[in-house]
Amino acid sequence: MALLSASLLRPILPALLVLVTILLGSVTAHADAPVAAAKDSIPDSFNGVQRIVAIGDIHGDHERFVTALKLCRIIDDKGSWIAGKTHLVQTGDILDRGPDSKKVMDLLMQLEAQAQKAGGKVHALIGNHEYMTIAGDLRYVSDGELAAFGDGPRLTPVGREPACSVEKFRAAFAPKGKYGSWILSHNAIVKVNDTVFMHGGLSPRYVRRKISDLNQAVRTELQNPSPGGFGVGSAPEGPLWFRGLAESLQEPVLQAYLRDLAAGQGVQRIVMGHTIQDKGISLRAGGKVVLIDVGLSRWTIGGAPSCLQIERTGTTDQLSILK
Repeated sequence: MALLSASLLRPILPALLVLVTILLGSVTAHADAPVAAAKDSIPDSFNGVQRIVAIGDIHGDHERFVTALKLCRIIDDKGSWIAGKTHLVQTGDILDRGPDSKKVMDLLMQLEAQAQKAGGKVHALIGNHEYMTIAGDLRYVSDGELAAFGDGPRLTPVGREPACSVEKFRAAFAPKGKYGSWILSHNAIVKVNDTVFMHGGLSPRYVRRKISDLNQAVRTELQNPSPGGFGVGSAPEGPLWFRGLAESLQEPVLQAYLRDLAAGQGVQRIVMGHTIQDKGISLRAGGKVVLIDVGLSRWTIGGAPSCLQIERTGTTDQLSILK
C-alpha cells in the first residue's frame, strides 16, 4: 500500500500527536518518578471565587499592561487595586523582548499586597521566559531590561546570548535575588474554581499529575538552575512550553482530552498563554479551552490589550472578553 504523502499528513499531525499521547498518557504519567523535594507550602487551589480576571503574556510592556489592568477594572488611574476580592491571574512571560519587565514586576508586587488586604489575590505564574531567565538563558533579554539593572547593552542580536556584562541582572534573578526569589514564590499552575491556569498547556502526559507536584518540580529545578538542565519546567510537553492545545484538533481528540482533564484535575476549563492569538482571545470547545496570549507587547505583535473575565453565580461561570 502506498505511503501517504507529507502534504497529506501535515495538516493532521498535531491531532495525531495529541491522540497518541492521550492513549499513552496514563502509562507515562505513572512512569514519571515522584518529585524528591521538601513538602510544598504555596497554595495552588482556590474555591468560591466570584470573579477571576486573566491576562496573558506581557513581555516587558508596562504601559500596555497598565492599560489592560484599567480596562479590566483591576486598578485605578493611580495604579492601585480596586478589584476587591477578584483573583487576577497573569499567565507568565512578564520577561524578555520589551524594556520594562522590572516595572511590571514592581507593580505586581504592589498589587499582591493591596489585593491581599482587600480579600483578593494576584497569581503571577511562572512562564517559560521566567524559567529561562532564572536558569541563565538570556537570549531574549532586551537592552532596556539590562539597563534597568545597570547592565548592557547586549552587543548581540536578540536570540543570541548577550556579549556584555550581565552580572547585576543575573544577581537580581538568582534564586535568592530580589526578583528570582519573588518568581520562585509563585506557581506555574493554579486552579481557581473549575478552571486551571498555566502558561503553556497541560499536555496529556501530565494531565493526571497533581498540580502541587508539578509546581513543586518547577521550583525545585530552579533552586539549582542550569541552562542545559531538563525537567518538568523545560520539557516540551511540560506546562511552560506545551502548544498542542493551541493546534487545530479534531473534535474526538479534543473531547477525549477534556474528559482526561476533568478526571485528572477536577476542572472543566483550561486557560493558557504562550501561543499568540493574532485575532484576540480565543474561546474553544464552548469556552473549555481558552487561549489568552494576544501578543499585547509592542515588542511582539502589539495586540490590543484585553483580558478574560470569569464571573461565577452559584456553580455557573459566565465568560467574557474585555477589550
